[in-house]
Amino acid sequence: MEPLILTTGRLRLRVPEPADTDAVLAACQDPDIQRWIPVPSPYERQHAEDFITRMVPDGWCRDTEYTFAVEPLDGGPLIAAISLHHPRSGVWEVGFWTAREHRGRGFMTEAVTAVARWAFTALAAERLEWRAEVGNMGSRAVAEKAGFMVEGVLRAGLLNKGTLRDCWIAGLLPSDLGLPSAHPYLPARG
Repeated sequence: MEPLILTTGRLRLRVPEPADTDAVLAACQDPDIQRWIPVPSPYERQHAEDFITRMVPDGWCRDTEYTFAVEPLDGGPLIAAISLHHPRSGVWEVGFWTAREHRGRGFMTEAVTAVARWAFTALAAERLEWRAEVGNMGSRAVAEKAGFMVEGVLRAGLLNKGTLRDCWIAGLLPSDLGLPSAHPYLPARG
């Protein structure tokens, strides 16, 4: 797929570019990002460069991961990064991080909602999943505010820095955002 730009009332989501290297490097120095997100630790310049020049373009080219840099609509610093990844049978997983100084303002909830709408309409996704290590309350709050329903805990469901960890899993359906689905959904009864 060709990279594209998504916009919201306050944000512009675009493909990360080499000019973002310093901002990605700075954001990923945050101990919380290194704790909760499966990024290298310590996070060095080569990791940011590899992310932007190899991982992001490869994902778009192979249709296996769509990563966006999040910035203010009217211009400004990099706020966050968000991606859709691990596609399988109409299901995509969403992952994200927000630079420390931009947390708590609803930016990531807005970005997650925009990416979800795009996934359901342009990619014909039938379900989005969110996973985070149990205890990552910030990420869980974003997912729930964006409409994800927490469905449970997966034992050893997340590999982070060589260790399997329990993770929460949540799902979002097109109908949760008032969008149609390609297939009817019959929920389990009682």
